[in-house]
Amino acid sequence: MIIPSIDLMNGQTVQLVGGKEHALDAGDPIPIAKRFSIAGEIAVIDLDAALGRGSNAGLILPLLRLAKCRIGGGIRDEQTAVKWLDAGASKIVLGTAAKPDLLKRLPRDRVIAALDADNGEVVVEGWRRPTGETILDRMRALEGLVGGFLVTFIEREGRLSGTNLDLVPELVRAAAGARVTIAGGVTTADEIRALDDLGADAQVGMALYTGRLELADAITSVVRSDRPDGLWPTVVTDELGTALGLVYSSNQSVREAIRTGRGVYHSRRRGLWTKGESSGNVQTLLRIDPDCDRDALRFTVRQSGQGFCHLGRETCWGTCTGLALLASVLDNRAASDAPDSYTKKLLRSPSLLASKLVEEAGELAEATGHAEVVHEAADLLFFAMTAMMRSGVSLAEVSAELDRRGLRLTRRPGEAKPVQEKRP
Repeated sequence: MIIPSIDLMNGQTVQLVGGKEHALDAGDPIPIAKRFSIAGEIAVIDLDAALGRGSNAGLILPLLRLAKCRIGGGIRDEQTAVKWLDAGASKIVLGTAAKPDLLKRLPRDRVIAALDADNGEVVVEGWRRPTGETILDRMRALEGLVGGFLVTFIEREGRLSGTNLDLVPELVRAAAGARVTIAGGVTTADEIRALDDLGADAQVGMALYTGRLELADAITSVVRSDRPDGLWPTVVTDELGTALGLVYSSNQSVREAIRTGRGVYHSRRRGLWTKGESSGNVQTLLRIDPDCDRDALRFTVRQSGQGFCHLGRETCWGTCTGLALLASVLDNRAASDAPDSYTKKLLRSPSLLASKLVEEAGELAEATGHAEVVHEAADLLFFAMTAMMRSGVSLAEVSAELDRRGLRLTRRPGEAKPVQEKRP
């Protein structure tokens, strides 16, 4: 799998050669993160913080709402580590500070140890101080303390000369189950596929920025097909993970999907096909994921219009259910001209909606039996989602917020706020 990389220095996205020579500026990281997030998790490295000469935290924080980010650079103590984990980093990358006493106080599955090696010797403090240790020495010392290792071959970093594939099998074995990510020199889709076959990921920067490697080729490099036409079965889901339908993809269609930001697929009869061109039911592409067996893709999209199915339904299996169905029903009621619509009445009267929210929350709090709790919870969800719709908030946005909160290590006390009496 590919992990696209964003390196930050002096408020800009940059690429360095060998960690020293400034090769290019790529500008504002936000549009880059939006594009790279289609491939899944991205790496964001604060080079100024790593070198101890400043911070790009103000640039990084907005990226955490745009993409799943592993954050590295200048994380040298527990307080800084927890700060980034609380802010929503999927993982943090520790270099100099990756020592047992600190790692034992952090969640193992969300910590990556950065092993930066110059011709086999691990270097620290922004690649400036040699340690006398080899990569394998350091991996053995940290066994069982981290969820992953980021191994950077500094002598190859930014040079587009290919990476050291020969060493990877030994590194994967030494990692003892922790996921290995290789950086430094990865240039081609074939290298990404080779690393994936060996059980490692590829962190890539320069090849993407210079156009030597297409993001689409990097994503599809790991996918195989047993079909005579070479197409990949592709499950299309919405932002909540609801399956909308099954289509097929090719490298050409994935390239076009990423280029346009739309749901573009490969029809077995018509060739390249952009969803919604004739119906208007277009899709905004959010993410592409290979499955665990590397023989199928998942497109996560934001669906507009009547839905995905050519029969005018939300999915190819009929209408959606549960909260997704309720959201659709509320949208339709809000857009209708029905004078007796209760939803329209609630939207016209903020005080009525506020009163119902308080009333239903109280009834749920007092409910005891199983059936009663189900009934009252359904009532409360109806009014809560009406309040969301009034402010233009989608169910997917609330779901994403809950996911971010689930990443926090620091927990609030959770005590009830004092009830304030209303003024007469």
